[in-house]
Amino acid sequence: MGKVSAIIYIAVALLILFLISHSPKKHPNHSRHRRLKLRSSFSFSNPTHHEPVAFDPLVADIERRREDRQWEKQYLEHTHPELVNDHAPGHESQPEWEDFMNAEDYLNDEDKFNVTNRLVMLFPKIDADPADGFVTENELTEWHLQQAAKEVLHRSMREMEVHDKNHDGFVSFAEYEPPSWVKNDNNSFGYDMGWWKEEHFNASDANGDGLLNITEFNDFLHPSDSKSPKLLHWLCKEEVRERDTDRDGKVNFDEFFHGLFDLVRNYDEEDHNSSHPSHDSLESPARRLFSQLDKDGDRLLSEEELLPIIGKIHPSERYYAKQQADYIISQADSDKDGRLSLLEMIENPYVFYSAIFSEDEDDDDYEYHDEFR
Repeated sequence: MGKVSAIIYIAVALLILFLISHSPKKHPNHSRHRRLKLRSSFSFSNPTHHEPVAFDPLVADIERRREDRQWEKQYLEHTHPELVNDHAPGHESQPEWEDFMNAEDYLNDEDKFNVTNRLVMLFPKIDADPADGFVTENELTEWHLQQAAKEVLHRSMREMEVHDKNHDGFVSFAEYEPPSWVKNDNNSFGYDMGWWKEEHFNASDANGDGLLNITEFNDFLHPSDSKSPKLLHWLCKEEVRERDTDRDGKVNFDEFFHGLFDLVRNYDEEDHNSSHPSHDSLESPARRLFSQLDKDGDRLLSEEELLPIIGKIHPSERYYAKQQADYIISQADSDKDGRLSLLEMIENPYVFYSAIFSEDEDDDDYEYHDEFR
């Protein structure tokens, strides 16, 4: 059955490529004015800022290599400034623009990197459940989730190399130090909530051996993506600690309404262009949700009672993957049937590569991740 599907894919792909190659160039998406440009999204001062991963694994790999070099340079600047600044005048270290431009030249050489051919090759990998000749929102979400998981794990492995000082493949709490961007700024994200403290470390230590392996360390750095009950409970505990202004150990309605409810509502919000409802109109649904969560009826929310909404307070990569999938389908689904054919994908390449598409004429970026902020 798998061989038959592969033969059908190849036949359809060849037919589409033939039709495209012999049809008039009337689609602006194939304009020669557009150029693929690598992104540089890593920020040492705010690495928790979320950026969508590249759709194409090949592009993601190129960007990852560039990010590694940038990260290494910035890491040295933060940890060993004397090595970076101890240069003779006129010999400051410069970005490796030659390698950077060579990579961009590769992406814009149609003989080496042809967007249409890439989409034809990737289509059957995305159209997997079921392999029916169409890409659904769920299949596209799973695809983006796979790419994001690779990106996240790569960054975690890079961080682990820094903190695993005895090189035994594990990180102890004694080895771990909060990132310098946290130590230098007590107002940094997560500092007040104890994200870099021993309780967080212990919650990430699934087997309780006092050490974090790469899976546990990955959960430590990205708790919202963890399935560990210990870590999810810790997230709930930290939310109570952060929101509990009267210090009674629980969250009352006012504490819930002014902060947590907005996060839940934003997560559930489908229409990003809707008008902002008034304070009074929001109070009723907030009280309804509060009542649903308040299982013991004491008019307070405990750590355990926050568990059903913790995934909305701290969205996982699946949330962002679904956003990307929804956006892509909304832009490329020409016949509005809620799914994508191979032809629709080929006719709308800018949607899949828009994060790195730009116009040569005015250098305006076509960045789809702006849609998700």
